[in-house]
Amino acid sequence: MPKSDAPASAAPAEGRSTVRSLLRLWPYVRPVRARLVTAAVVAVVASCTGLLFPLVLKWMVDGPVADGDGAGVWLGALLLLALGVTEALLFGLRRWLVARPLARVEASMRADLFRHLQRLPVAFHDRWASGQLLSRGTTDLMLLRMFLAFPLTFLLVNGATILVGVVILLGQDFLLGLVLLAPVAPMVIVCAYYEGRYTAVARRAQDQVGDLTTVVEESVLGIRIIKGFGRHRSQARAFRELSHTLRGTELAKARILAAIYAVIMSLPEAAIGAALVLGTVRVADGDLSAGTLVAFLSTALALRWPVESIGFLLAMTQESATATERYFEVMDAKPEGAADACAVGRSAEGEPAASTDGRTRPDGGLRFHDVAFRYPDAPPDAPPVLSGIDLHIRPGETMALVGATGSGKTTLTALVPRLHEVSGGRITLDGEDITGMDRERLRTLVSVAFEEPTLFSATVGENVLMGAEEAAGEAELARALDVAQADFAHALPQGTDTQVGEQGLSLSGGQRQRLALARAVVGRPRFLVLDDPLSALDVHTEALVEAALRRVLADTTALIVAHRPSTVQLADRVALLSGGRIAAVGTHQELLRENVEYAWLMSGADTTDDTTDDTADNTVTADRTAEEAAR
Repeated sequence: MPKSDAPASAAPAEGRSTVRSLLRLWPYVRPVRARLVTAAVVAVVASCTGLLFPLVLKWMVDGPVADGDGAGVWLGALLLLALGVTEALLFGLRRWLVARPLARVEASMRADLFRHLQRLPVAFHDRWASGQLLSRGTTDLMLLRMFLAFPLTFLLVNGATILVGVVILLGQDFLLGLVLLAPVAPMVIVCAYYEGRYTAVARRAQDQVGDLTTVVEESVLGIRIIKGFGRHRSQARAFRELSHTLRGTELAKARILAAIYAVIMSLPEAAIGAALVLGTVRVADGDLSAGTLVAFLSTALALRWPVESIGFLLAMTQESATATERYFEVMDAKPEGAADACAVGRSAEGEPAASTDGRTRPDGGLRFHDVAFRYPDAPPDAPPVLSGIDLHIRPGETMALVGATGSGKTTLTALVPRLHEVSGGRITLDGEDITGMDRERLRTLVSVAFEEPTLFSATVGENVLMGAEEAAGEAELARALDVAQADFAHALPQGTDTQVGEQGLSLSGGQRQRLALARAVVGRPRFLVLDDPLSALDVHTEALVEAALRRVLADTTALIVAHRPSTVQLADRVALLSGGRIAAVGTHQELLRENVEYAWLMSGADTTDDTTDDTADNTVTADRTAEEAAR
């Protein structure tokens, strides 16, 4: 289901200006402004060419037709044909002028959006539904391209055409011209009244499209869960409810447009009818020539399209302004690197810069200095997830991080590569504050493997080598697969060139986890952060992976989230995380003897108030568990 608290569903800001919103497109439009202006001029000329038809008709009716001049009638017909061909060619030229530049504008905006999404912090993606982001990169950008191609040009073209047409009408007969201008005031009032209502409904419809997209996307990605639990009916019901809601919103839009069209179409038609009656009476009285009346009515009918199109042009403009707001809601979000420049050089007071060989420094390795963390959208009175974290992982040392479910282990590991930013304190790598490091450099030093392995729709080799420098090749790939005991990749239909499919769902959980581990170690990182990387493996495969992993850990500084004694055995020391704080640090055997909570976690046995105080009994149980794990 879509995230109900996603900011995408927020109502548009009060006092929003359509023009101000659309002006934000200028940086993208500026490179193609010359062609757009040329296209607009061509369209104005083409539209005004159509207004010459009534003048030719007036000349024909009052001249050759009245005089019975057949040659003059043919000449007039040729003039009308020439004007029609000219108008068609000019409109074709306008379309040719705008097609390629606007496709480039849309592609540029989509590329910027995708690039920006990659730079936004994890907290942003946690808050936003994927369907909302997807709709901004597809539906909204399509609306903006259509706006730049049609409404933007034709609001100008039709405005110019109406202005020229009114001048021609008043020039032909001032009284009849005033009759046709009578509906202008009520039409302006109606359009202004419905503008705000249509804007709100259009925004709601676009947000609901994003919610619907989220449901479809989640249903496709989670099809195994849906089928496994027989939840296809509930998903279909959720989709149907959202579809029904969207249908109601679209119908509300249609009702507003119907009201606008009713006024915009009926009032001008009534004015043309009144002008026809008045003009006929004046022709009968001899006050007006028949040719003038024909030309006047022809001009009025030629202006019907520019006038009647105002309704849907304004509607498209409002939708485009909303689409622009939705696009820039994402683009205005602060990217990860925005504060890096301010943070460069920030380190502990008086702390010297990191040495070339960080492993010789007394404060080298990975160190947490009084680190605290609170999620950005957490309530102000909520306790921090982590607080007072002081932990030093020495150069070349492997430390296991152990704690109960929900103690903050994954959150702590996410702080090292700056997937989240610390709320307080500092984290240093070889004495250098990570907030003062360029993110790209930081993430070449630190490699991560998550408990939930994510693979992309690419080959096995491409997924693994994503964790290495671009120059990495088959040798590095083979080594990483060997360390992760992922030799199964060579047995796939195309070997390491086999496409793993979306989310890697064509592989088992253990296979995905081993490929994720291979991706983490392929680049020979100086710092390695592993979040329970062996949880999906059977005991035999786990033992093989651990044996190979020991060779890698001997050359790196590592922090490993562990839940099982066998994984803990990989570490030189163990840190116990409890209640968001480091409760104890020591070797596995030391903590088994001295810390009741750690002994209980490693034993996996239930504890009660009576047995909690009995440290000796817990220690015996934990030692027995450790011995079994060692065997």
